[in-house]
Amino acid sequence: MTLQAISLQLGGQTVSGLRRPGTGRRVLALHGWLDNAASFVPLLAHLPELDIVMLDLPGHGLSSHLPAGASYTTPAAICHVLDVADALGWERFTLLGHSMGAGIASLTAAVSDRVERLVAIEALGGLRGPESETAQRLRDHVTASRTTHGRPLRVFPTLAAPIRARMMANQLSEANARLLVERGVCDVPGGYSWRTDQRLMLPTAVRLTEGQIDNLLQAIACPVQVIYASPAQAYYPEPQRSERLKHLRDGRLAVLPGTHHVHMERPAEVAELIMRFCA
Repeated sequence: MTLQAISLQLGGQTVSGLRRPGTGRRVLALHGWLDNAASFVPLLAHLPELDIVMLDLPGHGLSSHLPAGASYTTPAAICHVLDVADALGWERFTLLGHSMGAGIASLTAAVSDRVERLVAIEALGGLRGPESETAQRLRDHVTASRTTHGRPLRVFPTLAAPIRARMMANQLSEANARLLVERGVCDVPGGYSWRTDQRLMLPTAVRLTEGQIDNLLQAIACPVQVIYASPAQAYYPEPQRSERLKHLRDGRLAVLPGTHHVHMERPAEVAELIMRFCA
């Protein structure tokens, strides 16, 4: 398996990632919240031929943090995905997303005809926000934005502690937790600290309502393969997550026993579904 580091310059910002060249479909992979491009490495051995670019989304992994005054928003993330595709010279491509990345990927497919296929793992359309919570959510975001800036980062003397934390938080094997941690930390005096932009931990300022998400899912014209792990996550419960598929024009669902990072912990089974869908 030939894995290449990539680095693109977009608008003065560095976009990093990993690429496994291939002769098959062009696939752009978007990881979950606080993860990075290494999230998809366990899948690669089971996805022959596909030309896969796995991004570190802004503020994650080795990619630049957004400049001061800029915000991490869904519209900005969609534009970023399309800008990366332009930089790669890809007019048409398949999107593969996990969790937050699946939310970004599905909304990108809703607004761009350049997406020829979509694989969404453990999310579809993003997290909803009841209208009754709008004011409080915005208040929480503004308050946190003005009080947490510049907070010192925790320093770990070795990688053992952050690896153990990821194992416990995400039910990951040590090997998979290490993949994410090694790309997600940087060397600092006294050990290691997280590379992740602290602003990614701020409460989301505004969330879509369920009706708005339904409308966006109805706009996706390309075929969609949704992959969920069972049992469902508390923040994305049944029957909500399965009912969203009713709004897709061409959607199919597969449910595998496993945890939220099912693509890392059961890569052969997830890859089989992806290869069958992309055939």
